[in-house]
Amino acid sequence: MEAIGITSTIPLEIPLAAGCKVVDLNNLFISHPQKHWLVEQAEEQGFPRNTCCWIKGIYGVVRNLGIKTIIAVTEGDCSNTHALMEVLQSEGVTCIPFAYPYDRNEKLLRGQMEALMQIYGVSWEKVLECKKNLDTLRAKTWEIDRLTWQENKVSGWENHFYQVSCSDMGGDPQQFGRDLDDFMGVAGKRSPLPQKIRLGYLGVPPIFPELYEF
Repeated sequence: MEAIGITSTIPLEIPLAAGCKVVDLNNLFISHPQKHWLVEQAEEQGFPRNTCCWIKGIYGVVRNLGIKTIIAVTEGDCSNTHALMEVLQSEGVTCIPFAYPYDRNEKLLRGQMEALMQIYGVSWEKVLECKKNLDTLRAKTWEIDRLTWQENKVSGWENHFYQVSCSDMGGDPQQFGRDLDDFMGVAGKRSPLPQKIRLGYLGVPPIFPELYEF
């Protein structure tokens, strides 16, 4: 199945309800064994060196994995996404915009969702049915988060991994659900971790994944 790439969190239920495979381009970039090479590729194609590394990494992922369609968040995320869309469109990639209204206007947000639903030919009934299934998986990641901050049985990196994986459910919701069950079965039986000092991180996920391991 051809994968649809997303540049940031979207209402995942909509393309999944249409039977699509969705992958978060950020996750593919940061987990790539040659992250620096992906960034260098973008710079060789003309992206300035001072452009956000996330944007350049996403560009490199799309080019190297041959992704033909992306859903790009044009409001409520990095402003450089507009430039990324222009470049990818010039190279034959289909770019579908999705915007989170700056003023949190419910009517405008609903309009954005319904426009996306029209593209993928799905109804609210199908979308809400899909949401019900995904909410079961999200509840499990909330429990992983609780095991992290309250019981100290899950490391910062493990927690981070499962939380950010919710953006695309690992590209396969059914397998992601099985992975969650396996991990929770192990983590729940652990003794609390031995660190004396625990640090909290707040904000956009850093481009240095080693921070969470520390």
